[in-house]
Amino acid sequence: DQSHMSFEELLRMQSDRRTRVCKQVTGAKKTAKPTKATVKQQQGKKGPLEMSAKKPVPFLRQVVSVTKKVHRDPRFDDLSGEYKPEIFMKTYSFLDSIKKQEKEMIQKQLKKCRNVEQKEKLQQLLNRMTQQEQAQKKQQKLRERELSLKRQRRQLAKQGKKPFFLKKSEKRKLELAEKYAELKRSGKLESFLNKKRKRNAIKDKRRLPSQKNL
Repeated sequence: DQSHMSFEELLRMQSDRRTRVCKQVTGAKKTAKPTKATVKQQQGKKGPLEMSAKKPVPFLRQVVSVTKKVHRDPRFDDLSGEYKPEIFMKTYSFLDSIKKQEKEMIQKQLKKCRNVEQKEKLQQLLNRMTQQEQAQKKQQKLRERELSLKRQRRQLAKQGKKPFFLKKSEKRKLELAEKYAELKRSGKLESFLNKKRKRNAIKDKRRLPSQKNL
């Protein structure tokens, strides 16, 4: 009962309580040193180690290694398999019909369009699609020519003869001969030759020395 205590006894009891509370608080704030198990656990999680603020940080610190992302290009990676144009064209042959439908749709939009800017964009898109189609046909013809040459080589090898291999200049001559025959069949040979003559005339004119240099 504190009512029968003197003033000095009350002060002493309060000071004892304060000291006990301070000891409890300071004892709870003290943290245990990290053991080897905790350090191994932190390293296993690939996380940075907690450094004490009381100790100076070393100049060379242990940095956690980060795995670098390697981007894979399926066009040049062996995991995607070997690229064979014949198989690729057969697998994605359905895209030709889709492109044809898109081209017809753009042609219809171009006829109906009245806006000048929109009409120019549609015309550019149509020209791009036409160029892609022509390039695809050209590649297809080159592949067919290569296949025919391979068949001829195999037949010669079966007959015991030495197979032939064309040079780049000879392949170029074959391409020009096929192009000439195709233009002649379509009736566009004369216009093609006129354009070529004009281009050659412009080149020759550029090569001539100007009047200032004379």
